[in-house]
Amino acid sequence: MVRGRYFIFFLMAALPALAAEPRLTLQQAVETALEKNPARKAAVLEQRAATSGIREARAALLPQVSFTEGYTRSTDPVFVFGGKLRQNRFAAPDFALNALNRPDPFGNFATRLTTQWQAFDSGVSWKRMLLAKQGSTVAQRQVDRSDQQLIYRVVEAYSGLLLAQRQLQVSEAAVKTAQAILDNSEAKFQAGMVVESDRLSARVNLASRRQELIRARNAVEMARSGLNHEMGIALETAYDPAEMLAETMLPQASEAELQVMALAHRPDVAALNLRTDMQRTQAGLAKREMGPRLNVFASVEADNPHLAGGGGTNWATGVELQFDVFNGGAKAARIARENALAEAAASQRDSYLSAVRLEVRKAYLELDTARQQVDVARAAVAEAKESLRISQTRYEGGLNTITDLLRTDDAARNAETDYWQAVYRLQTNYANLELATGTLDVNSPVVKP
Repeated sequence: MVRGRYFIFFLMAALPALAAEPRLTLQQAVETALEKNPARKAAVLEQRAATSGIREARAALLPQVSFTEGYTRSTDPVFVFGGKLRQNRFAAPDFALNALNRPDPFGNFATRLTTQWQAFDSGVSWKRMLLAKQGSTVAQRQVDRSDQQLIYRVVEAYSGLLLAQRQLQVSEAAVKTAQAILDNSEAKFQAGMVVESDRLSARVNLASRRQELIRARNAVEMARSGLNHEMGIALETAYDPAEMLAETMLPQASEAELQVMALAHRPDVAALNLRTDMQRTQAGLAKREMGPRLNVFASVEADNPHLAGGGGTNWATGVELQFDVFNGGAKAARIARENALAEAAASQRDSYLSAVRLEVRKAYLELDTARQQVDVARAAVAEAKESLRISQTRYEGGLNTITDLLRTDDAARNAETDYWQAVYRLQTNYANLELATGTLDVNSPVVKP
């Protein structure tokens, strides 16, 4: 009986913990997204496909071996004559004209083992393998950049959820304030101190605040679903953020330092440089394809009347030199095209680098704006709260109208809303600046405070 009481006590104590929703930090959200986001998985698989291209290009440097097993049965005189010779079964009676011209059906099992090797191709295969390696590295840089973009979207979504929760708190406080104003107006109306319109205005204000509260609650759920989408989990997954939206100290750097950092760290810039190099490699490959090619081949063949054997074998080996004397100018045209594309790639890189610098400058200025807006909004909140307190005191003393009170209440609520939006922009703009400089990762100050 005592044990049963202890068990019941333990179960009742554990129920709140079991019912509580899990806590989720921003770092956990980022790690989950990097593991489960479907778009990220697709980018990784594309990178693996590009890596397989290296092995495919390397195969051209190695000998190619093939095996063939075939059976042919025919009355073709040439086939019969040659087949008997290959089977080591040709005899004197086979020289008879009738046997030569109208042979009986003849069957042959041919087993061939063939080896071919391009011993020299003017370096074409090496250039193709270099292209494959460059392509694999480009794909990896693209994965790195997509990871940074995914981290930014998670930071934005997580911060959006924290902002929605803060806005919900503002709405809940606004409903309480509106209810207090209505209660005060009701009491004043009953005492004959205010007119009916004051009470009606207070009721309309409370109804408006309740509508805002409904929207704020749904905004929290929508923000959570948006974060779930970025993490690659079910949209209806429930949890509570382990953090709260608040001002944090974030590192600062000069714009010049950030510009240098972007050109040195951004994966897409590295990928662009590699693509430019790849185009130069393509131009070199086109030139090498005009060179000579040296092929070596060898084969062993067994010809038998039966699958089990009973015939003869033969072998052959040789060397072949190939050189394009004239191909209508197609290869020369390709060289000209690849050279033009290489120059175009260099120009496109210069344009892209200018766009990167512009992106860094824009992100830097937006972050500076957000920092200043937080300072202004913080001061505005303190002033608006004090104004509301004074207005409430004056209304209770009959020195203010309810219109004045509601106006100051709106100003206080809007000031707090503006403050939390400024804090949200500060967080996301810092993440955007790190995205612009190519330094955003799981260890970023905005991800892992």
